[in-house]
Amino acid sequence: MSQPTQPLAVAESDIAAAADRLVTAAATRTACPPVRDLIGATDLSAAYAVQSRVNAARAEAGARVVGRKIGLTSEAVQTQLGVDQPDLGVLFDDMAYDEETPLPMSRLLQPKVEAEIAFVLGADLAEGDLDTDQVRAAIDYSVAAIEVCDSRIADWDIRFGDTVADNASSGLYVLGTQRRTLDEVEPRDVRMTMSVDGTEVSTGLGSACLGDPIAALVWLARTARELGNPLQAGQVILSGALGPMASVAAGQKVSVDITGFDTITTSFTGGTE
Repeated sequence: MSQPTQPLAVAESDIAAAADRLVTAAATRTACPPVRDLIGATDLSAAYAVQSRVNAARAEAGARVVGRKIGLTSEAVQTQLGVDQPDLGVLFDDMAYDEETPLPMSRLLQPKVEAEIAFVLGADLAEGDLDTDQVRAAIDYSVAAIEVCDSRIADWDIRFGDTVADNASSGLYVLGTQRRTLDEVEPRDVRMTMSVDGTEVSTGLGSACLGDPIAALVWLARTARELGNPLQAGQVILSGALGPMASVAAGQKVSVDITGFDTITTSFTGGTE
């Protein structure tokens, strides 16, 4: 992701140090202290500059960008994490798993699951007003999704700057196979229930995601363009949680029901990839 174009108030040395801290935490699977001591808790430009460095390191190691995620769209999740606005991160090809493949805890540090609607774009969102009509027209189809959020920062002790820098607390994700157009399922009208090992842990509505997951996608399209890396056809977009996150552990199974889609499930294993 391109770095913000406006001048940074934070020293480049601190940007680099924050990125190095997060990259090392991911490589060693050892959670690190927050990075807000280096970049502040609310400096948006600095946080995305760190994210850019972190994601560049991942791309240099061979990972390929396949989409974006929108985080902190649910008021419930914002309350959980003490923030009050959305953020965005990058999805890489090695983050995607299918329902039949257990998710290895070896890829994760302190995972939490969310239920979402994912969109796959059929057109670029780089030019024009990027209004609701244009964004809706750019959506090829939607699917139910489970996002496994994760944090390289110990004990999820994060503020806005920390989670943005850490690629929006991204981990892994699972997409359902049942595709729905916007004529078939209206995202803002859905209801969601998520269970872990058969126990309900989260419920929510499409309207919990910034009022409408489409509104979240409009925000993402405009923000991604402002950051110099607009959305492209074929990309997967995780549009944001429909309800609170829930912690998971090895051996557990997660099931998500979203109106209009088949049930989507995933499980976690303590084994290697």
